[in-house]
Amino acid sequence: MELDEYNRCVDLHADGVYRFIIKQIRDRDAAKDIVQDVFEKMWKKLATIDATKAKTYLFTSAYHTLVDYTRKNSRNANFTEVDHNQHSHSSQYSDLKEILNRGLELLPEIQKTVLLLRDYEGYNYAEIGEITNLNESQVKVYIFRARTFLKNYIGKPEQVI
Repeated sequence: MELDEYNRCVDLHADGVYRFIIKQIRDRDAAKDIVQDVFEKMWKKLATIDATKAKTYLFTSAYHTLVDYTRKNSRNANFTEVDHNQHSHSSQYSDLKEILNRGLELLPEIQKTVLLLRDYEGYNYAEIGEITNLNESQVKVYIFRARTFLKNYIGKPEQVI
């Protein structure tokens, strides 16, 4: 990768990487630090990165840096499944985005990650698998579980609207 390709990559993908991270951790300063770390890692490996795969490299690196950050700063118990009976939204409220964001916060880290990569960033299943080191069927299962949880969390559309 050449210097001009790197600069173009920063211009094109910095906002997307930041959005991906901020949705995960909700800490603007930490998200900015992680984005900076990701681009620094890319800068150090500039000669070995193919410019056509730069976006995938960035999101893969962001995901792994985010996992390290989460493990380091984790204060909550780590769980892989959500008890659907414990978490649900039943009161009438009109701000679907706020309800959806609260529901995203309740998802396990891996489900939240694959759902954000698919629905917010537009990656296909194979690309998400490459970023998260999961096979395609695992990605599909995690996305299905996350969407099912969010559907149950939001409840009936009449309660939200």
